[in-house]
Amino acid sequence: MWVMKSSMDIESSSSVSPTTPFMNMTPREMLIHLASSNPVVIFSSTDCCFSTVAKNLLFSLGVGPTIIELDRHDAGSSIHAALCQLCGETRQTLPAVFVGGKFYGGVQTLLANHINGTLIPLLKDAGALWL
Repeated sequence: MWVMKSSMDIESSSSVSPTTPFMNMTPREMLIHLASSNPVVIFSSTDCCFSTVAKNLLFSLGVGPTIIELDRHDAGSSIHAALCQLCGETRQTLPAVFVGGKFYGGVQTLLANHINGTLIPLLKDAGALWL
């Protein structure tokens, strides 16, 4: 299982117990758990330029999002299907960004709200920014 936080693989940066709570969860349950227990979560693909833009924007603002690289995750296709189901789309594009436990949108939403000044207050309210 590949779960990433701030572009670092958790398996290589800390010890992960084989009894991690994700082992017994469905992809949908895992999505809901991750989104509700982290201020910002990005479901991404390592070869997606839009995902890179979204991650770099959040990093530049001082946000350390939880990042799940679906192309490196054993259950990536199942998680992607659960994303489509959860977000009400027939085909959910990447990145899929969750802020404060709710589906926020993709890179277009992220950039548009950064430009219009509503992104930073939202990130503060979600606990992703402290200043």
